[in-house]
Amino acid sequence: MSACVPTRTSDSDRTGEPTGAARTAHSPPPTPRRFRIAGADLSASVAVFLIALPLSLGIALATGAPLESGLVAAAVGGIVAGCVGGAPLQVSGPAAGLTVVTAELIQRYGWRTTCAVTVLAGIAQLGLGCLRVARTALAVSPAVVHGMLAGIGVTIAVAQLHIVLGGSPDSSVLANVASLPRQLADAQPAALGVSALTLTVLLAWPRIPGRIGRLARKVPAALIAVTAASVTAALLGLSLPAVDLPSWSSHALAGLPDGPVLGIVAAVLTTTLVCSVQSLLGAVAVDKMTAKRSDLPPAMRRSNLDRELLAQGASNIVSGSLGGLPVAGVAVRSTANVNAGAVSGNSSMLHGVWVVAATLLLVPVLELIPLAALAALVMAVGIQMVSLNHIRTVTRHREVLVYAVTTLGVVVFGVLEGVGLGVAVAVGVALHRLARTRITHEVDSRGVHHMRVRGQLTFLAVPRLSRTLHQVPHGADCVVELDGSFMDHAAYEALQDWQKSHTTQGGKVEVAGRGGARIAEPARASHTCCRPWTPWRNHHCDRPSHDHDRDRDRDRDRAAPEAAEPRRAGGHQLASGISAFQRNTAPLVREELARLAREGQKPTQLFLTCADSRLVTSMITSSGPGDLFVVRNVGNLVPLPGAESGDDSVAAAIEYAVDVLKVQSITVCGHSGCGAMQALLSTPPNAGAQTPLKRWLRHGMPSLERLSDAGLPWARLAGRAPADAAEQLCLTNVVQQLEHLREHECVARALERGALELHGMYFHVGEAQAYLLAEADPVFGQVAATALDESSATRA
Repeated sequence: MSACVPTRTSDSDRTGEPTGAARTAHSPPPTPRRFRIAGADLSASVAVFLIALPLSLGIALATGAPLESGLVAAAVGGIVAGCVGGAPLQVSGPAAGLTVVTAELIQRYGWRTTCAVTVLAGIAQLGLGCLRVARTALAVSPAVVHGMLAGIGVTIAVAQLHIVLGGSPDSSVLANVASLPRQLADAQPAALGVSALTLTVLLAWPRIPGRIGRLARKVPAALIAVTAASVTAALLGLSLPAVDLPSWSSHALAGLPDGPVLGIVAAVLTTTLVCSVQSLLGAVAVDKMTAKRSDLPPAMRRSNLDRELLAQGASNIVSGSLGGLPVAGVAVRSTANVNAGAVSGNSSMLHGVWVVAATLLLVPVLELIPLAALAALVMAVGIQMVSLNHIRTVTRHREVLVYAVTTLGVVVFGVLEGVGLGVAVAVGVALHRLARTRITHEVDSRGVHHMRVRGQLTFLAVPRLSRTLHQVPHGADCVVELDGSFMDHAAYEALQDWQKSHTTQGGKVEVAGRGGARIAEPARASHTCCRPWTPWRNHHCDRPSHDHDRDRDRDRDRAAPEAAEPRRAGGHQLASGISAFQRNTAPLVREELARLAREGQKPTQLFLTCADSRLVTSMITSSGPGDLFVVRNVGNLVPLPGAESGDDSVAAAIEYAVDVLKVQSITVCGHSGCGAMQALLSTPPNAGAQTPLKRWLRHGMPSLERLSDAGLPWARLAGRAPADAAEQLCLTNVVQQLEHLREHECVARALERGALELHGMYFHVGEAQAYLLAEADPVFGQVAATALDESSATRA
C-alpha cells in the first residue's frame, strides 16, 4: 500500500540495494528513503475532513452515544483503515447504516457493552478476512442490501424528525410514528427553524448555477448547512440544545460484555454483517469510480477485498477499545475522496489526523452547533438511503418483492431479522424462477414440429416436458430448441428416452442449442440471441464455451506455431462466423429472407447511428431482416444541406429512405464512450492539418457550440446528471443532429404532411440501457423492461 510505504526520490533503484552503477567507487551514496504525501492527497483529505466532522457528530447523536465517540470512530477509521486497507481510496468511519444497530445496542446493553460488541465484531471480521471469504459477501442479493439500507434510512429519518421538531425520539419506528402527531402539536419553533434552514442550505447549495456554483461546490454542502445554522442560532440568541463534548478524562471506554450470551452473540453477528457488507460493497463502488482514472496505478484501481475486511476488523477493534462507534466504509466520504483527486490511502489517513486535531483544538467551536442542525443533516442522509435509482433497478429485475420485504422487516423487526426475511424471500424467488419453465409446441408449414423450452429445465418441469413431447405423432420430424442455461439429470433422461423412442419409430429429432453440454452444466444455448457472434474472440456472452475454444486454439497454436499467425489475421474469425451463421441462424431466417427477396425491402424506420462496433442495431432494437434501413458513420452525424464537403452519402440515404422507401420514422442514436465526441472535446477539427477524419468531424462543431450557448437548454438524462463532459456532448449531439435532419428538404416535406416522425435515442454501452428523447424537453428517459416482462409472464 502506498499509503503506508515510504517512497524514494530515485526511480532507478526500487529494491533498496545499490544498482550496478552505484556499486562503483565513483557512485554517490543511495538516496535516503523519505515519506512523501502527494498534493492531491492533501487537498482531498481536507475536503473529506470537512464532510466527516459534522456527519460524525450527527451519527453519534442519532445513536444516542457520547458525541465524542463519533469523532473517535472517524479518526480511527481514517488512520487505521487508510494505512492497512485493501481499498486505498475508500474512507472509513461511523456510517449511517450502522445507526439503528448501535442505537438498539446502547438502549439494551449500555454504552460500555456496545463498545465491547464493536471489538468482538472487529475480531470476527479479522477471522473472516483470514478465511478469504470477502468475495462471498458480494453474493448477497443487491435487492436485500438496498432494502436493508432503505429500511435503516427510514428508521433514521423518522427518529431524527422528532429531534428536528424539538423533542426526543422513541425506541422503535412504530412508536415514533405513533407519537408523531403529538410531537407535531408540541413542535418547538426555534428547533424547527434551525432544522429547516439546515435542510434548505443542504439542498440548495449543490444547485447554485453558473461559475459561482462550480466554485461553491468545492466546499461541502454539509459543512455550509451546519455552519449557517450555528451562526444563525448564535446571532438570534436562540436557546437550543447544542453539542456538548465532555472532558476526555471522563470518556467511557469498552468494558466486559454484560448481558445474555445469545443476545451478545446476535449483536456481534449483526454488527459484523452490516459493517462487512457495507464496506465491501463500498469498495466495489469505489473501484468502478476509479476504473477510468489514468493517473492511478493499476494497484489503486482494484481493491483487495480480503485485506479491506482485515483493515475494517482492525479499525473496529481499535475504535471499540477507545470508546468509538462501529466503523465501516462510508459512501459519501469515499465519493468525495475520489472526486477530489486522491491518489492513495494517505488522504484517508490525513483526514483522520485532521479529525484528531479538531477534537483537541476546536472544541469551543463544535459546541456552538445546535443538535437540531445535526439531526436535520442525519435525517437528510437517511432519506437519501432510500434510493429511487435502486428501486427502479430492482423493479426492472423483478426483485421488488425482496426489496420491499427487507425494508419492512428492518423497519418493523430490526436489521438482522429484516435481512433474514429478505434472504428467505430472495431464495424463494430464485426457486420460483428455477421452476418456471415455458414449453411451447408449434408445427410449421412443412409439417415439422418445433418444441421450444425456455427457462431452466429441472425435474419440476419433467411432467410438462413429457406431456408435450408425446403430442408429436410417430414418425414426424421434430426440432427441440433448448433456450436455458441448466438441465438436470431427470430432465436429461426424460429427453433422451423420448428421443430414442421417437427415432426408433421412424421419426427424426434434432436437439438445437444444447451444443453437447453435459448434464447439469450450462448449455451453449444460454445466449442464442448472440450465437452468430460467439466465434469472435472479443465476445464474452457465452464464457464457458468461449474459454474452451480459446484454450483449444492456444493448444493448437503451440503445436503448429507456423500456422497460427495467418489464422489470426482475420480470415479464421470471418470464416468461423459465417460457418456459425450457416449452421445455426440461416435455417431459422431462410424462409423470411426468401420472402423479402421476392417482395423487396419495406423498412418502417431509418436508423442513423455511429459506426462504433459495440452498437449492434438489430440486437438493441429487437429487429430482424427488413425492419431497419441503417446508416452508420463516425459520430452519427447529419451534415447540413450544402455542407457535405463532397460526401453526399448521408444526404442520399436520407432522401432514398424518405422519398423512395417511405419510412415512417427516423431515429438518430448516440451512445456512451463515443470516440468522435471525445475527439471533438480534446482536439477541435479546425486545429492542425485537415485529415479526412477532421474534415468529417467538422459537422459535429454545432453540437460542441450548442454546449456553450446559454440560450439553449442542455440535453440530459432523466434521473441523473451526465457522467462527464463527453457524455453531455453525446446527448447534445443527438439533439443537434435532429435539428440538422429538419433542414433537409425531403424531411421537411414529410414532416409537414405528418408522414414522418423524428426520434432521438441514447444507448449506454456499459449498462446495456437505452434512453429515448422526450418530444418537448431535451430529456432522455430510460426505456424500462417492465412491460415486456409482464407480457412474457402473462403468456407463460
